[in-house]
Amino acid sequence: SSTKKAAKSPEAANVHARIRATILSVPHGKVATYGSVAKAAGYPRGSRLVARVLGKTAGLPWQRILGSGGAIKIPGEGGMEQRFRLLRIGLAQKSDA
Repeated sequence: SSTKKAAKSPEAANVHARIRATILSVPHGKVATYGSVAKAAGYPRGSRLVARVLGKTAGLPWQRILGSGGAIKIPGEGGMEQRFRLLRIGLAQKSDA
């Protein structure tokens, strides 16, 4: 059994690159949903893929990507950190926290 991680196919790498580029295109001070990012990247049913890319890629503005209806979907401390970051830039209400 090999302990090496399987290399991504060129197609998978392209999908991830398109999703990363779409996430990076969300303007500072704005938010987007997992679904809207997936649709804009060309994968209208790929909201879970967006979450996976966010979880595996350092340096993306993860705090600006929300669940449907603007819900924070990250559980526990990660969700609290997301609320804090959104409050800090005026994109959340204290009642949301």
